[in-house]
Amino acid sequence: MSESRTIYNPIQKDYVTFLETTEETNGKYTLVDVILAAGGGNGIHYHKAYEERFECIEGELKVQVGKVIHTLYPGDVITAKSYDLHRFFNESNESCRFTVTINPGCRGFEESLQIAYGLARDGKCTKKGIPSTLDHLAILLTLSESNLPGWQSVLEKGLRWVGKKAEKKGVKAELQKQYVTI
Repeated sequence: MSESRTIYNPIQKDYVTFLETTEETNGKYTLVDVILAAGGGNGIHYHKAYEERFECIEGELKVQVGKVIHTLYPGDVITAKSYDLHRFFNESNESCRFTVTINPGCRGFEESLQIAYGLARDGKCTKKGIPSTLDHLAILLTLSESNLPGWQSVLEKGLRWVGKKAEKKGVKAELQKQYVTI
């Protein structure tokens, strides 16, 4: 695997390798390989445009879909369908490795990961990995086609508005030029 297809997030301490991109599969899917450090994970969210299929390769991975937390071991698979609230995390003391298949493929998902990890590497995020500027956060939310649940959806609407303004100012194009290489 070419190193140029692997990105690293020093805050979350995880690696993502792009195995197959949306372009390479003619839009059918995106496939990434993730090595997630102990204690790593993401927040609860959902997607309207695609589903995510998680397959544990090494170690132990927790995936919450709806209100149920599933523990995956090597060979175990679970899918968060469109509109399913979900998150993944690693409660073990060891790194875990898993693949995520985005179906259908989503170029915005691919770009948002590259930008988010680049911002983290460049020290442009908080200690929790949230972009330090509202424009950057809004662009990432829009690109990834991620949606926030419950009361957070009120914030999401405001962020999407900020994202449109930031895109008109050229912020999205700048981030893509600086960080999107795959």
